[in-house]
Amino acid sequence: MGSLPPSLDLPADPKHGQQRQIDESTLLNLFKAQQNHLNYFFRHLDLSQALSFSQTLLNTTGTIFFSGVGKSGFVANKISQTLVSLGIRASFLNPVDALHGDIGALSSLDVLVLFSKSGNTDELLRLVPCARAKGAYLVSVTSVEGNSLASVCDMNVHLPLERELCPFDLAPVTSTAIQMVFGDTVAIALMGARNLTKEEYATNHPAGRIGKSLIFKVKDVMKKQNELPVCREGDLIMDQLVELTSKGCGCLLVVDPDHHLIGTFTDGDLRRTLKASGEAIFKLTVGEMCNRNPRTIGPDAMAVEAMKKMESPPSPVQFLPVIRDQNVLIGIITLHGLVSAGL
Repeated sequence: MGSLPPSLDLPADPKHGQQRQIDESTLLNLFKAQQNHLNYFFRHLDLSQALSFSQTLLNTTGTIFFSGVGKSGFVANKISQTLVSLGIRASFLNPVDALHGDIGALSSLDVLVLFSKSGNTDELLRLVPCARAKGAYLVSVTSVEGNSLASVCDMNVHLPLERELCPFDLAPVTSTAIQMVFGDTVAIALMGARNLTKEEYATNHPAGRIGKSLIFKVKDVMKKQNELPVCREGDLIMDQLVELTSKGCGCLLVVDPDHHLIGTFTDGDLRRTLKASGEAIFKLTVGEMCNRNPRTIGPDAMAVEAMKKMESPPSPVQFLPVIRDQNVLIGIITLHGLVSAGL
């Protein structure tokens, strides 16, 4: 391996006064060891427990609450957010805050899932009798056999843990990894059982590209009314140069008096006409040189379909006139507009 660039020089080891480095083979061995630990989890997981847990969450009529302390708490919070993004009622319940009022959110219709590697976490054990008094169904998810938390909950899921990757078998790096794998896999099982559609998923992610591609319609992102570069077919090309360039669409939309679309004339058409006609261009009308069979799209089509239509053979285009019944022009959608909208 080559030496690190000066800007990435590692600080010296204070004990030995030498530059600290990570050997490539050491890193590879760590990844392989973690892979083996994860494989141990997959080989020894009791699928019947996982299925009972998944079915319990699926049949919950209330909210699925997740709780945990430390790193397990971060995992519990993340899994609750995954479920929420799938349209499932879920939330994270901080075990300390719960004992100071937040437990008021719990009801007899809810499930409370407690993540803990050891199953002996004091904060969770103190939470259990209070949650039980609220009537919630309690599930512990632990990795140590015969733990206290499992004995006081209605259900326990054992996540088999061979050991932590940490050389001291202390830092929770493998245990949290299997907690995350388990929780997120169950979340996707719930997603399938609830027959969540791609469109429903998108409504929960409106700011993301997936959401936008499944929510935005042409009418949501098109230019309309005064933004349209319209002209009549009898207009001279040279008289419409300002209209051609000022609206930022790269074209003219040629319409009749009733606003029916006749054709389009692009800046590319202008260059080709000028090259072929020379000074004769001063006498040519837009109608003589326009494309009378342009690609068009309707306002209720999905915006992503407009992008596909722009990119389709025989050659890509930068815009699509938007028309409604009887070929009436109501807008224009441009590639630049789609990109600006995040599609």
